[in-house]
Amino acid sequence: MANLVIGQCLCGAVKFRILGEFESFFLCHCSRCRKDSGSAHSANLFSSTAKITWLSGEENIKNFRLSKSQHKKCFCTDCGSALPFYQKNDGVLVVPAGSLDSSIGIRPKAHICFSSRADWDDDLASLEKINGLPS
Repeated sequence: MANLVIGQCLCGAVKFRILGEFESFFLCHCSRCRKDSGSAHSANLFSSTAKITWLSGEENIKNFRLSKSQHKKCFCTDCGSALPFYQKNDGVLVVPAGSLDSSIGIRPKAHICFSSRADWDDDLASLEKINGLPS
């Protein structure tokens, strides 16, 4: 039985559902993924068989492809949240993990492009953990 997950952008304008299995989940530390996520890494799920259905806000979706590269980003034009997209060259659905509202039942398989990580991205697991905002 295929998994069904739902997701949306931050402002809720774009909503979608995905039916199918994710084959992999990677945390990418390359400079392009750091720039487009604004964070230490991107967190993307990949599927060659899952199908996406846009439930609302499809007119709010914009695609950006970095010239002379395979790097692509899909996002909401209202809030800028990352959204799923198909890599046309290989037919793979790429889903930003943070855009999902459902449990996915898969953990990241690896940190990729790890040697490209930011100089401040070292031993982050040892930092203090605060439940909520700092005081």
